[in-house]
Amino acid sequence: MAQLPPQRQKSLVRLMERLGFSDHAQIRWDLLDLALTHPSISPDRNYEQLEFIGDAVVRLAASEVLYAQYPDEPVGEFAAIRSILVSDRTLAEFAESYNFQKFLLYHGHYENAGLISLLADAFEATLGALFLSTNDLSLVHPWLDEPLKAKAAEIKRDPARQNYKDALQVWTQSEHHTLPTYRVKKNLQSKSEEDFFFAEVWLNETLLASGLGRSKKAAQQAAARQAYERAIAETPQPKH
Repeated sequence: MAQLPPQRQKSLVRLMERLGFSDHAQIRWDLLDLALTHPSISPDRNYEQLEFIGDAVVRLAASEVLYAQYPDEPVGEFAAIRSILVSDRTLAEFAESYNFQKFLLYHGHYENAGLISLLADAFEATLGALFLSTNDLSLVHPWLDEPLKAKAAEIKRDPARQNYKDALQVWTQSEHHTLPTYRVKKNLQSKSEEDFFFAEVWLNETLLASGLGRSKKAAQQAAARQAYERAIAETPQPKH
């Protein structure tokens, strides 16, 4: 193991154990430490270059998973699903599931600037570090394939492809020949960054739904999802 402070070494080992690794022989600890160091801690020694590598790694890993899981899907479908799999939102979800935030060195005020982006960047950088440790995906596939498969299956079951604002817009144009509007404000009752903003979605003078989110965009998506799912549930289905 590279010469890192003992506490940092123990922390990185715990992260690898969370990912399922008991054999650490191939892991480049210096790169892993770098992957979990935000530029706010060190402007010259941080995860930015590894993030660049990791962006390509996650796209390749997702492509291989999709090709193996859905061999008969058209390329366009592959591209649509992969775009969601490698989005900041999905990567941040993966990072949260392994509690990446606990192992990331950064100044706390960056959470307010965008925790999703922070976690997604660190996640990609970690993939870059693991790839460069072996120059292949042998340290990536064993733990990342299952989350990718589960998320891909979830996306395929979702007719809105997790973009509920677009899906709701298509529905309102089709059914009412108009577009929904959003009203967003800070949620003054919030006790968590998860629901910092409150959004309402309206169709003309009718309130369709409301939602909460850690950003204005997330709150709008939450409101759109509620409205879209209600609309689909209330729309009569054709008889077969």
